[in-house]
Amino acid sequence: MPHRGSFVCGSLLLLIGLTTVASAGEPSGPETAIRQMVRANAEKDLPTLSRLMAHDADIVSYSVGGRKYVGWPEFEREMREEFINAQKIEIPINELKVWTKGDLAWFTMELDYTRYVGEGAEVKRTVLPLRETGVLERRAGRWQLLSWHESFRSAQLGGSLASPAMTGGSQKLVNNAAAAAMPDVSGEWDILEVEDEKRYKATLDKNGNGPYTQHGGSFTTTKIADRLWQGTWQQPGNDREGGFEVLLSEDGTQAKGVWWYTRVGTHKNIPPREHGGTYQWKRLTPPPANAQ
Repeated sequence: MPHRGSFVCGSLLLLIGLTTVASAGEPSGPETAIRQMVRANAEKDLPTLSRLMAHDADIVSYSVGGRKYVGWPEFEREMREEFINAQKIEIPINELKVWTKGDLAWFTMELDYTRYVGEGAEVKRTVLPLRETGVLERRAGRWQLLSWHESFRSAQLGGSLASPAMTGGSQKLVNNAAAAAMPDVSGEWDILEVEDEKRYKATLDKNGNGPYTQHGGSFTTTKIADRLWQGTWQQPGNDREGGFEVLLSEDGTQAKGVWWYTRVGTHKNIPPREHGGTYQWKRLTPPPANAQ
């Protein structure tokens, strides 16, 4: 289960690995397999990930932001890129529950996907608080991960997504059906790129579209659901574009999340969530009276 991210991101959650064959052998049960998967992900052990994941061509899995993987090759490519780009990965497990029936097992898990990018004093640390679910099957005596799904846990918006999340019980992103309606995000927003300490202002309409004061930039919102706000950005002034994903607070006055590049000048096809950082948004104008 990836990340992304890669921001991936990740982002990706990249949740799948175990120790090498020589050192660990086959896991004795599904929980052991899951924990080995997470450890292999952190240790960038792609051969073990491959061995413990089913390679059926029609298996479908999902990462944060609705990213979809079909089969093994697509996921393998993204994992290779993540292992190259991340200087170090840490994945502490906060909670893991596993159920088994015959040769099938399913699980729920909460973890903090932590990636370090850069060298020396330039190292940047980002934590993605994730929730995972998945299904394993015992094939020829070996437990293999079939399909998985991951999403952000309900963020503790008093702190940054770049800080470890609290490890208490799961919380719902929305409390009722009315809160699930797309909120009105119109108004002026103060935006901070945390790692580079860049600050600028955006003026958005109710659908989350509008300009911001950085290289003639503009935001285009593609979806807001369950307070998860997704979209793209363009900066004509320095010929760059990319995407973003933030989580709105309950009162709609702030949002926190991640951004990434998809193009820099003539360099196209940059893998989403591979290169970017974290955002902190604060609303400078009061939310409309009808905003959720």
